[in-house]
Amino acid sequence: MKWYIIRRTLWAAFASFIILTITFVLMDQVPNQQIMQAEFQAAVNDVDVETAVQAEKERLGLDRPFHERYVDFMTNVFQGDWGWSYEYSQPVIDVVRDTVPYSLLYGVPAIVLSTIIGTVIGLYSAVNQYTKKDYAATFAAFFGISIPNFWFGIVLLVVFGSWLGWVPIGWNEALPKAADGSWTLLETAGSDHPAFFRQDFEGERYVGILSPANLKQLILPTFVLMTGAIASVMRYARAEALEYVDADFVKTAKSKGVSDRAIVARHIFRPASIPLMTILVGRILGLVLFGSYLIEVVFGIPGIGLASFQAIIRQDTDLVAITILLPTFVAIVGNLIEDIMYAVLDPRIDYGDR
Repeated sequence: MKWYIIRRTLWAAFASFIILTITFVLMDQVPNQQIMQAEFQAAVNDVDVETAVQAEKERLGLDRPFHERYVDFMTNVFQGDWGWSYEYSQPVIDVVRDTVPYSLLYGVPAIVLSTIIGTVIGLYSAVNQYTKKDYAATFAAFFGISIPNFWFGIVLLVVFGSWLGWVPIGWNEALPKAADGSWTLLETAGSDHPAFFRQDFEGERYVGILSPANLKQLILPTFVLMTGAIASVMRYARAEALEYVDADFVKTAKSKGVSDRAIVARHIFRPASIPLMTILVGRILGLVLFGSYLIEVVFGIPGIGLASFQAIIRQDTDLVAITILLPTFVAIVGNLIEDIMYAVLDPRIDYGDR
């Protein structure tokens, strides 16, 4: 097991190296919008274009040869210096630290709820195979997998935000924070709080992660992100549980008068939970992380997905590389945790000779 973990860790480092290299090369080949903007401004102001372009290249560090920039970039990343974001005018690590909490606000509940709900529906569907409820659950699963998240999010915003007015259309990034900008769970806010800027303020209002207004604006993005994840968990849970529904030990338990609930919990879910571990960490985590990109663009959530999207548009190379690397690295580590948990839960599995 020890050597297996070491080899998987080395593979994770190699995969991260490849991802960073591909990202750097692709971003280098795309025309730089900041240089194009400098060229346009020079032409409008009747300034020498070549001089302006050269000055902009020197400011961005693009006047050096490709191999020098590549070596510096890779060295800095692996040393923990993630570079500078020209889009946010601050270090990339600060951008990541500021944006990741917004992604976690709806990503964490989406992962927890989709895992629980998907597993329960999958087990129920397997025990009641080929019934109307099983067909309904299967249809819902295919619907959740097939429907594009960004389109589903726009539809929900139009219906529940614009038509019915049940949820806010715009995202208020100041709601989960205190007046000084720090994160808080729940506290009262005064009329000078940034979340209520230019709003009629009467009575007592709350801000924080658990404040009613913040939870209200989290409902739609969390629900949209859950649709695909629940469908994936449900399908895997149903498929794994079906292998044990008609097993001999299940029939024996039924003949002894064991209750249906105990049979599902002890004789079906327990053996089926081991292969389920192979998806509940890596695949669901990866699905949620990568699915958050378009969801944050649609709902205007200032999370890591929206930061990465804007960085790609503005060709902010350092920020693009890190915001792509982090979700990928998390997914790689999640797969490693899957394999370790697989061996821990099932003693028959041995990675010693691999």
